[in-house]
Amino acid sequence: MKQPTGSYPHVRVRDDGRAVVSQAGSVLLVETARKIGLDRAISAALAPWRKPRAVHDPGKVLLDLALAVALGGDCLADVALLRSEPAVFGPVASDPTVSRLIDTLATTGGKALPAIRAARTEVRSRVWRLAAGRAPDADGRVTVDLDGVLVVAHSDKQDAAPTWKKTYGHHPLMAFVDHGPGGTGEAVAALLRPGNAGSNTAADHIVTAQLALAQLPKKCRRGRQTLIRCDSAGGTHEFVAWFAQRGRWLSYSVGMVITEAIHSHVLKIPATAWTPALEADGEVRDGAWVAELAGDVLDGWPKGMRLIVRKERPHPGAQLRITDADGMRITCFATNTPDRPIAELELRHRLRARAEDRIRAARSTGLRNLPLHDTAQNRIWLEIVQIALDLLAWMPMLALTGQARLWEPRRLRFRLFSAAGQLVTTGRRRILRLARHCPWTQEITAALERLTLLPNPG
Repeated sequence: MKQPTGSYPHVRVRDDGRAVVSQAGSVLLVETARKIGLDRAISAALAPWRKPRAVHDPGKVLLDLALAVALGGDCLADVALLRSEPAVFGPVASDPTVSRLIDTLATTGGKALPAIRAARTEVRSRVWRLAAGRAPDADGRVTVDLDGVLVVAHSDKQDAAPTWKKTYGHHPLMAFVDHGPGGTGEAVAALLRPGNAGSNTAADHIVTAQLALAQLPKKCRRGRQTLIRCDSAGGTHEFVAWFAQRGRWLSYSVGMVITEAIHSHVLKIPATAWTPALEADGEVRDGAWVAELAGDVLDGWPKGMRLIVRKERPHPGAQLRITDADGMRITCFATNTPDRPIAELELRHRLRARAEDRIRAARSTGLRNLPLHDTAQNRIWLEIVQIALDLLAWMPMLALTGQARLWEPRRLRFRLFSAAGQLVTTGRRRILRLARHCPWTQEITAALERLTLLPNPG
């Protein structure tokens, strides 16, 4: 009688394998960091905190943590994944050494954060030059999206507080550079705030915008070619006035709360003044129209501000708000971009929703929770998360093509980084052999070839 075998083949498992490398596809991140000079930049930035006769370089330790987070880790101890593969990642510090470094950087009185950020700025400029036509500023314009993120705390942490969603934790404000429809995006700023921090605090938006601008190449830090977008949390007089200060002249597109004055003006708009809204492909958006407001509703706001409203049939089952009118969902935003059709400006502002994709990627890359107790320590953790997100954005921008450039971190880990390999030493060379039958081996090898063609950092 034939014994049933089940749906899957039965294999015997032994623990005597040699030269087998797990997470072999992560060489894409290692090679990216080497080619763009990220390892050298961070090592130079953290050199003041390297103790005499120290075995491990603080910059290497911090970058190892960022690599572990990029591969899916969410605490300091997850650097053990790298420690188990010295042939790929080199010597990795022990858990106590890693913890001591974080404590040291957190007690520098805020001196370590500017050093790390300066290194990221330097490397970002180099990456954008290497990317050339694929860089975020390839068309001469840069778009930065600001948005808040709720991070739930599962234990008592410093500055954790009740949030507006009736959870408990922190409410950091983040900034992302949008890569457009052909890419993803980069995290360029993260301001750690208590959970009860206000959503529309102008001072926090200004600080976050300043941190984001400092990460951009110098030519992008001021001027109309740089656009900052945010939702209605940024629609305050102080934040909008900050854009219009002498010598800055940034472009902005910020959501606005539907006040009673705006609502009354919307009701007075004649039917002929409404223009059909557009889809991303340029086609007319069904059931949506836009119009521009003028008159005394702009009193008290900076000169040159345009106020644009949009009405749209709500989705089935959606409940109307008190600020809606005639069965239509009403939204509003302000911009200082002149001489462009309001339908194009409304579409540009609506594309701010891509920031939600960046937040989803951040949550799966170390921002699901803040693993440390002290606020100063978690600020260092946020910088590590941003370095990891940078690597996950820079590697596809420099090495991947087609749809693979749009893959989010979870898909990159599942398809590329988790590929296994065999390390073979022949002569004085070490060769990492990937499984030929893996459906994404060709994607990995092609990406590594593109990285090889890039010039080495000076």
